[in-house]
Amino acid sequence: MIALADERHHEWLRDRGAVPVAYGDGVAERIIAAAERKPVAAFIDLVGRGYVELALDLGVAKDRIDTIVDFPATQKYGVKFEGGAAAASAATLAELAEAIAAGDLVVPIQRTYPLADVRAAFTELEAGHTAGKIVLIP
Repeated sequence: MIALADERHHEWLRDRGAVPVAYGDGVAERIIAAAERKPVAAFIDLVGRGYVELALDLGVAKDRIDTIVDFPATQKYGVKFEGGAAAASAATLAELAEAIAAGDLVVPIQRTYPLADVRAAFTELEAGHTAGKIVLIP
């Protein structure tokens, strides 16, 4: 698995078995190199900002591209828009809870905030590039 991320997150990604690739100019070439010149089979866009187009430029089939943020790209290119609400079911939550309990899934926590500090939590979240979830504690 190849993962695009800021370099400060590369070690964390390597620890999870991913091959990290830095954002920025030349990202397509870095992805191709990380894929060892093999075709990129699938692409999940969690950011937007042209990543659907990047996946298409890399030759990824439209039915193997999923974005959870770029709704206009789904209409323009016919790629998938799955995740979020589509995955929010009791069955999915039960499966995730079992995986967490078994140690097969780790949900990293970036930081916790008391509910009274919700503004600070959103400020950190909006800044982006967190390495985990922001959690509000009632």
